[in-house]
Amino acid sequence: MKKPASSLTSTALRLLATREHSRQELRRKLAARADEGDDVEAVLDRMAETGLQSDARFAESYVRSRAGRLGSARIRRELGDRGVTEELASTALGEVLVEDELTRARSVWKKKFGQPPVDAKDWARQARFLQSRGFSAELIRKLLKDPVHEFVEG
Repeated sequence: MKKPASSLTSTALRLLATREHSRQELRRKLAARADEGDDVEAVLDRMAETGLQSDARFAESYVRSRAGRLGSARIRRELGDRGVTEELASTALGEVLVEDELTRARSVWKKKFGQPPVDAKDWARQARFLQSRGFSAELIRKLLKDPVHEFVEG
């Protein structure tokens, strides 16, 4: 039995009411609920035309929610996985991330470890953690290189 387009529209509205979705996410979720012959793209087009769905708004919201825990590289990759263009991701990262990457990395590091690495093994463990959070190797080296001076200020 074919669902009317209004059913897909109401599903889309319900999904967008809970949080922002990228077009790709919304397409995937609607396609899972649609019957053969349903025009998911038409519903998506209508949502975008009316301003109910926006990849730019999704990207800004996503960056805001992840910025305290993740580095720019990981956020950029996750946005790409969700169908956000590189241009929109860069714009969102530039607008939302007012703190610099080093400050955010230091904050993430402090929450997890709180004290400088005591030996090479501990240094590697802390570096792997920061790298898994999407911080660059150069930034990690800078952060963990001189722990006495780096962490006194922050």
